[in-house]
Amino acid sequence: MSETRKPWHGVIVATSLPFHDDLSVDFGAYGESVAHLAEQGMHGVAPNGSLGEYQTLTYEERDRVVETAVAHAPAGFTVMPGVGAYGGEEARRHAQFAKDAGCQAVMCLPPNAYRADDRAVLEHFEAVASVGLPVTAYNNPIDTKVDLRPDLLAKLHAEGFVVGVKEFSGDVRRCYEISELAPGLDLMIGTDDTVLEVALAGAKGWVAGYPQVFPRACLALYEASVRGDLDTALPLYRRLHPVLRWDSKTEFVQAIKLGQEMTGRRGGGCRPPRQPLDPQTEAVVRAATQALIDAGVN
Repeated sequence: MSETRKPWHGVIVATSLPFHDDLSVDFGAYGESVAHLAEQGMHGVAPNGSLGEYQTLTYEERDRVVETAVAHAPAGFTVMPGVGAYGGEEARRHAQFAKDAGCQAVMCLPPNAYRADDRAVLEHFEAVASVGLPVTAYNNPIDTKVDLRPDLLAKLHAEGFVVGVKEFSGDVRRCYEISELAPGLDLMIGTDDTVLEVALAGAKGWVAGYPQVFPRACLALYEASVRGDLDTALPLYRRLHPVLRWDSKTEFVQAIKLGQEMTGRRGGGCRPPRQPLDPQTEAVVRAATQALIDAGVN
């Protein structure tokens, strides 16, 4: 792992969170998962993101998830917690805890209690940045209804509030506009099923879900994609795409947890309101995952 790598560069895994049968957090299994991802060559983890079901966690649970990740992270391995919250003061509070716990950066959604305007977005990120940790923005207009447009991202970067953006819109075209308007803002792949396209647009990192299921294959795909090695990347991308696309669907948490179970890792169920996969959807996810397992992908 390069010592010159910025903490938010490389493959940062948005970790799922295992629960006991009573739906309490299984912190022991979570710590093992973080250690396993480090052993597999990942560059870091992003706990308490959407994949980590942060919306269903108490402050105490969110704090302990961060502490568990830090405790199991080897030297040079990034812990970049999500600090998503309805209000700026809540998000700032989570960022302060992350800093005090020894994290290297945080990942922040815009305010999403309502369709916030640009003033509210700027104030929100200013509050989080005031803690003093590098902040990567998380643009997910599909779920938050707040779009961090390229021009708005350029303002956030110019003010010193964000260092990078996890681009989850799925619109690869805007990646080039972001680079034009804010050349110093690091682009990060946000959807697993646009890895190749966004990497070719100049991405510096991938906030990723499916490396929890196929870590080595996903790492190989990322590395080939960012160096523009299409002979290696494109066949692997085509092979992985039947599972990668589930990262962009509503059932992404359940799909990735199922994949973890199928590959011998701890996945398990989800907290309400997320429901188990319906039989038809589960069959599709299971078949796509099993095909890769049978092909020796790991």
